[in-house]
Amino acid sequence: MTRRIFRQVSLSTPESVELEFVLAGIGNRALALFVDYTLLWIGQGLFWVIIATFFSGLVSTLENAGLNFAGLETWLIAISLLLSFALFSGYFAIFETLWQGQTPGKRYAKIRVIRDDGRPIGVTQATLRALLRPIDDLFFIVGSLSILINSKEKRLGDMVAGTIVVQEEKGDRREKLIIAPASEELAAKLPEMTNIANLSPDDFAVISSYLKQRPQMEAKARTDLSLKLARQLRTIVGLETIPPGTTSDHFLEAVYLAYQQQVGDVSDSFS
Repeated sequence: MTRRIFRQVSLSTPESVELEFVLAGIGNRALALFVDYTLLWIGQGLFWVIIATFFSGLVSTLENAGLNFAGLETWLIAISLLLSFALFSGYFAIFETLWQGQTPGKRYAKIRVIRDDGRPIGVTQATLRALLRPIDDLFFIVGSLSILINSKEKRLGDMVAGTIVVQEEKGDRREKLIIAPASEELAAKLPEMTNIANLSPDDFAVISSYLKQRPQMEAKARTDLSLKLARQLRTIVGLETIPPGTTSDHFLEAVYLAYQQQVGDVSDSFS
């Protein structure tokens, strides 16, 4: 379910949990694109200098050897254009896959690409967005209008890939995440009591997002969501009952810490 209030969007995850994000907006996206294209054109310039030097040397070597391949230059130009397109598309696809929805430009502008259901994007979504970007760029006015009038501010690549672009939280998210001492104690015991490895990165992403957004939630909504998540996670990790005296928030904080300690810190995979 989506609502357009102050450029916000509410997404329902596969776990039936609603998370709220602020859409990136055309201004932030333009800034990110400017940074990315600056880096790309520098890279493209170096690429063409290197490829021209290499192919020029190749042609000269073949001519000196008395070899003459009809249409060789045409093939070399075609190969160069193909490699140039691969560099262009690969820049966006690779960065957005490895950096969980961010490129250097998006990181600078503090925005991120996520799936329509709130989960981090994968290689499929990043590749689709990258391959369709030339069309969005070619018809810039149409693409800009699409972002402005679409309820989720999507360009063509977002529509096909099933993604949206949202703002990152400002500042250091770890500093804003307050963990209770009781949660730290429970986190140390959870690996022996449960199977934390059953949690997927997407499960962790939902926990992380809730813990970071809970200060802005209404009390009742926060309590209901906390209890719902705690019940779901208890089943996933194989815990029969939450230890006596442990609140649902403390349990979620403990799972958050235990997952980081056992699987590795992936707290930046979702915002």
